[in-house]
Amino acid sequence: MRVHANDGISAKAKAALSEEGFTVTTDHVPQDQLAAFLNKENVSVLLVRSATKVRRDLIDACPGIKLIGRGGVGLDNIDVAYARSKNIPVVNTPASSSISVAELVIAHLFTLMRSLHKSNRRMPGEGRSRFKELKKEYEKGFELRGKTLGIIGFGRIGQWTARYALGCGMNVIYSDSHATADAIELTIGNVPVRVPVKMVPMEELLKQSDCISLHVPAQKDGRAVLGKRELGMAKPGVVIVNTARGGSIDEDELLAALKDGRVRGAALDVFVNEPEPRGELMAEPNLSLSPHIGAATAEAQGRVGDELVERIVAWRSAATVS
Repeated sequence: MRVHANDGISAKAKAALSEEGFTVTTDHVPQDQLAAFLNKENVSVLLVRSATKVRRDLIDACPGIKLIGRGGVGLDNIDVAYARSKNIPVVNTPASSSISVAELVIAHLFTLMRSLHKSNRRMPGEGRSRFKELKKEYEKGFELRGKTLGIIGFGRIGQWTARYALGCGMNVIYSDSHATADAIELTIGNVPVRVPVKMVPMEELLKQSDCISLHVPAQKDGRAVLGKRELGMAKPGVVIVNTARGGSIDEDELLAALKDGRVRGAALDVFVNEPEPRGELMAEPNLSLSPHIGAATAEAQGRVGDELVERIVAWRSAATVS
């Protein structure tokens, strides 16, 4: 049985699948050539991350595909319902990347509070000639300790973000339509600690939070979670981090709020028009930017591979029994 990981897979996972008797290929095939490749190679299991799209046309064109796997959490790039209507299971790895995404959130928060994104851009060109001026310009940063972080979406990633924030001395509140956690368990110096957290309505979260971290996709009707109304309700001078989906925040309204100072700074790891984000975002000095790398750490990739191997082997076992 052949497995093709079009967006790559860890060497450990590839070896594990080979040991289980699968033939594994990992070279990236361009989207417009993928159907022909999958059919020619008789691929049964297609694995993707976010770069490859598995839409209805690809599913229809590749009758040999028996399982689709997504290395990561979101399934936006896969027509899940259509695949399942064709009796093709779709699996993902929701537990594997939570820590990595949460760490990126905290990295962006530190960056925004100390304006590191700005000073890093200017030091190479101005550091020698305008050192004192730059020092004066960037010496009035803020600490995370004592600030309130509002987390929108309190699933695995949101809860790991809360753990790191609590470790930094932040206060944590959250808004979620499903989760109802009243405390977070974390380990500090090998000592387990249980810290209370509070779920609040979205409006209260917006008004109270010094920092906001988004961990939910756009709403079902396509509207952003943070649009003009929500950004208008937010605490003046708030900083916002979006590592969820490009559509979770209205990019036009965010730019407007940054320009008039209602939002002091924001960080984006995801964009509406990936992989070609709009130029206005790239040029905005109050944005800290990263190219969708939330889950892209060596540790996360290893966990993603391990989880995919488990799911593929379990699927084959179940298919053999049935």
